[in-house]
Amino acid sequence: MTPEKPAPVSRRERPAKPALTRQGIIDAALAILRDEGLGKVTMRRIAAALDTGPASLYVYVRNTGDLHAQILDSLLGPVKVPAPEVGTWRDRLKALLVSYGEVLFLHPEIARMAMSTQPSGPNYLALADALLGLLDEGGVSGREAAWAMDLLLLYPTAVAVEHSSPKSATQEADEFSALVAKIATADPARHPHLARLGDTLVSGDGPSRTDWALDVILDGVLAAASRASAEQRGG
Repeated sequence: MTPEKPAPVSRRERPAKPALTRQGIIDAALAILRDEGLGKVTMRRIAAALDTGPASLYVYVRNTGDLHAQILDSLLGPVKVPAPEVGTWRDRLKALLVSYGEVLFLHPEIARMAMSTQPSGPNYLALADALLGLLDEGGVSGREAAWAMDLLLLYPTAVAVEHSSPKSATQEADEFSALVAKIATADPARHPHLARLGDTLVSGDGPSRTDWALDVILDGVLAAASRASAEQRGG
């Protein structure tokens, strides 16, 4: 005997799908990012994961750029804003930027995306507000603080992108060793400055160089703020 086919399940008897929401779309995108990589985070792939059509997503997400911005904002949740009593304003500002950079280091593909994506969600706004507040505490406000925020966020983003290559640790170590060897054998007659500063060029660990770089940027911002204040007084 031919086994009987099961009777089709009525649509009314199927479990109801969860209501589509903006947060649900972002959560699905993050799951795909974690399991399959950024290249697979498409509207079509997310729609399939949510058992809906791609057109339905555009009610909640304007386009792929908006989707990427929301993904980045979600990942900024762990960024830590240091408590007011922990160190000077400069120490706390640098700690905030280091925390931001660490998030990007954990998500290499997002680090590259952050160079061209402008988030505007609650986590980014909290980061921006904390950064502006610390600059104000240090005596930098107005245009100088607003413009400095872009510059300060760009540095840890660029460093994270620099280290976001899919190369293995062994490949990176081999390339760095090759660079060190080239600098060490630079011809003093042809490259006098390289020969003189060769050892210094490759000295220092990542945290030390980051601390130095942020101090240099902040010193420049403070100097610019001082000049602007002097010009206003003189005007």
